[in-house]
Amino acid sequence: MASSFGVCRLHMRGWGSLAKSFPKTEACFQRKFGTNAAAAQAEVPRKEEIEEKAAPKPFIDVQAERQEQAERSVLISCQSKTNEKKFLKLLSKHGDIKKYFYYESYGTYAVVEFANKESIASLLEATAIPSVNHESTVPFKSRLLSLRGSGPAEQSRLQCEPQTTIPINELIQRLSREESVDRQVTSLTEAYQLTEENVHLRFLVCSLVKDIAAAYFPECIIRPFGSSVNGFGKLGCDLDMFLDLDGISGRNIKVPKTGLSLEYQMKRASSERAVTQSILSVIGECVDQFGPGCVGVQKILNARCPLVRFAHQPSGFQCDLTANNRVAMKSTELLYLYGALDQRVRCMVFTVRCWARAHGITSSIPGAWITNFSLTVMVLFFLQRRSPPIIPTLDHLQELAGPGDKSVIEGNDCTFVSDFSKIQLHNNTETLEQLLREFFEFYGSFAFTKMSINIRKGKEQNKPEVAPLHIQNPFEPSLNVSKNVNGTQLERFVALCQESSWLLQQSDISTPRGGSEGQTPVPWGLATLLLPSQVAVIKGRKKRKREPASERIKSLLESLKNKNQQKKS
Repeated sequence: MASSFGVCRLHMRGWGSLAKSFPKTEACFQRKFGTNAAAAQAEVPRKEEIEEKAAPKPFIDVQAERQEQAERSVLISCQSKTNEKKFLKLLSKHGDIKKYFYYESYGTYAVVEFANKESIASLLEATAIPSVNHESTVPFKSRLLSLRGSGPAEQSRLQCEPQTTIPINELIQRLSREESVDRQVTSLTEAYQLTEENVHLRFLVCSLVKDIAAAYFPECIIRPFGSSVNGFGKLGCDLDMFLDLDGISGRNIKVPKTGLSLEYQMKRASSERAVTQSILSVIGECVDQFGPGCVGVQKILNARCPLVRFAHQPSGFQCDLTANNRVAMKSTELLYLYGALDQRVRCMVFTVRCWARAHGITSSIPGAWITNFSLTVMVLFFLQRRSPPIIPTLDHLQELAGPGDKSVIEGNDCTFVSDFSKIQLHNNTETLEQLLREFFEFYGSFAFTKMSINIRKGKEQNKPEVAPLHIQNPFEPSLNVSKNVNGTQLERFVALCQESSWLLQQSDISTPRGGSEGQTPVPWGLATLLLPSQVAVIKGRKKRKREPASERIKSLLESLKNKNQQKKS
């Protein structure tokens, strides 16, 4: 389910860790929400400069801060004409409110963050159970509340701003108004990336689900992973959650060799997979029967990675809950690290993903398409192959790791450095326009028939298996993350790369084109790459004789020129 999430109003002090980790996100937020943030920045320029130059926070620290923030937050269903002043006065009786915002998803909701966790306990003590037949109400108390009562008749409706990604046609128009390809790329990233409040809500939903799981495992943690937290998430993306039981106390207690000691009596299962299936089955049932707002629960326990899938209506998120998925958590951390090392990494990933979706290279439906994860790895590999490289190889990150970074999961070495200050980057000054053009050139002529992509080594290697596209899993080297991709889809990807590379080299397409004021701007640069392609759909893997790519692209160019002339006349 795509998120139908929209922000109505925002009142915030400070920013939060994720925004500080990505300066582009912070800049976008300041432009979007007016002069107050800009004025605050002007008042303390030295402090902001210091923060901008400071190394990003380690992934584990950002996660911990977000989880703690979520524990101090509640989600409240409101009426669209709620009297905000009275609403905040009611909540303030229980403690200082640090941040709050409204959004829409099957109704109007408020996310309220208190300064202290004690305020949550006070608020819940003053919250009533619905006045309906007690036998028909499941008495499960959570931090998902409903506001009752109405405001004055003259109270105006809250003005909501949509927080889903903008339609592709609107995006093309926005990009066409930019002054350079670099600005187009950053503008696309700003339009598609997760907002501060969206990230806050994702952690809060995880915290609400944790309250359900805590009935069985009081010390458990439910952590978001994947696109929600790796820095490459697009508005409306699914919420992947990981039930983490590793922190339960008693695991690391040393049993004395002599004398008496105690241990818990526990049931045993035939395998770790069987334990995971049992746990998810029970928690999935609880989410289905007792979780407010959780609908469409599916227990998919026989998959390679067992999971519980459901829709969380109050947030609009489609959720996947897994357990025993530690490698996925390390992959999330690795992508977060790469994205925080250089802002061009995130910009390139967002742009390539958007381009791929516009041309049907990727799809939300499972199949033979290239996945977003595979595309992201391909971008990282390309950036490692620059001269000098923009990001280091995974092997180099492993060499920089300290004792605290050691991580071995199911026999796979998942170790890499987490301290950003230990990573020294090369002085690569290539622009986003250069990188985008070179990306399409690189993969338009890549030897996919012979070579494999490997970000651990940062160089091509001979393919270990017969598959159209081979991308080595960073932490499970024996796995090909693109094994699902067939020859037809790979050929389409290569043909589109060749076409896009050629288009970016044409001066009349790669430079801004002025248009009359008030009229629809003429697409150019990156915007042109998002238009429907002239690349023929390849129906089979059998090669057919086609006209040269240059002729087909020339035909596209002539078509665009004719359209422009018709508009002028």
